[in-house]
Amino acid sequence: MSKKKVLVLGAGLIGKAIAIDLCRRHLVTSADRDPAALDALARQHPITPLVLDVTDRKALAKAVLPFDLIIGAVPGALGFATLRTVIEAGRNVVDISFFPEDPLALDEIAREKNVTAVVDCGVAPGLCNIIAGHHHRQSPLTSYECLVGGLPSTPEWPFGYKAVFSPADVIEEYTRPVHMRVNGRNVEREALSEIEEMEWEGVGTLEAFNTDGLRTLLTTMPEVPHLVERTLRYPGHAELMKVFRATGLFSPEPIDVDGTLVSPLRLTSKLLFPLWEMKPNDEDLTVMRVTLKNAEGTHVHDLLDRFDREGGISSMARTTGYTCTAVAELLLQGSFTRKGICPPELVGADGSCFQAVMDHLEERGVQCTQRTVEMQLGRA
Repeated sequence: MSKKKVLVLGAGLIGKAIAIDLCRRHLVTSADRDPAALDALARQHPITPLVLDVTDRKALAKAVLPFDLIIGAVPGALGFATLRTVIEAGRNVVDISFFPEDPLALDEIAREKNVTAVVDCGVAPGLCNIIAGHHHRQSPLTSYECLVGGLPSTPEWPFGYKAVFSPADVIEEYTRPVHMRVNGRNVEREALSEIEEMEWEGVGTLEAFNTDGLRTLLTTMPEVPHLVERTLRYPGHAELMKVFRATGLFSPEPIDVDGTLVSPLRLTSKLLFPLWEMKPNDEDLTVMRVTLKNAEGTHVHDLLDRFDREGGISSMARTTGYTCTAVAELLLQGSFTRKGICPPELVGADGSCFQAVMDHLEERGVQCTQRTVEMQLGRA
């Protein structure tokens, strides 16, 4: 296959990993508003730097035109508008931005522009959706549960956490109402609720709690009676975040402080983000378990991935970024051509695409094991 021209929007932890992986096979340009981040990337890899502010819609629309594929790896707050601009410019796109808006709202525009736009294409959402789509196509699911977390390898007081993706998106997860399906009914829960401790082989004790990560699955799988996602952290983190939230520290609404209007969220972010930032010697891990049930039995997919010391790439960048590059390759090769907004579960529903994604991850050392308990006497 001849080399294609790919533009990666965002040169952060994950966007950088995506660009590095793709530049081994394609002509890659990395775009970011931070020249220093681009220079560091271009010095070490055959990647063309492009200083670009994606909030400048005219500049973005012009910048994407020469490329065969666009990768969206910007913070969630910028994701929806950036994706819309790329689609309106008529360019195929694979996006990992975890924005609060519904990506399916752009489906009509994408179809009109004859664009393939794979959204939410990270690890969760992303890989877990691909797994769900694969099993649902084989036999309709009756239950789906995803437990997932990106964590520091060594937890430090008081948070036991490092932000391995955009910290602003983390806080968004802790405040947004949780939508899930239980016993055939769509229900709403509070974020950080129903905290449950569990033992995790190779990691130790973790806690699981509700977060709003199901995304498109609630729409694309309306017949599945049980759909749940829960985030994993080290014990104590969720309760601490609930205290922050209850105190009002996550509120974006300005308050009067001695005559000056101050946004608690902005202040909290300024204080928290330096403490949550991954330092050069910090290492992380990603843990995920997807449990699915259908007529064939109970299927469990387990992932435990760790920081790449040789490449200096975080585990979250590996698991998120390499899922993205796997799907990017499918589009570049013409193996996935469905038009419109395409959630990852639609990619997984194609058997050959599912296997290609899993092979791609395996080649990069991201191992997702599967075990199945077959149906016996009508029970899983």
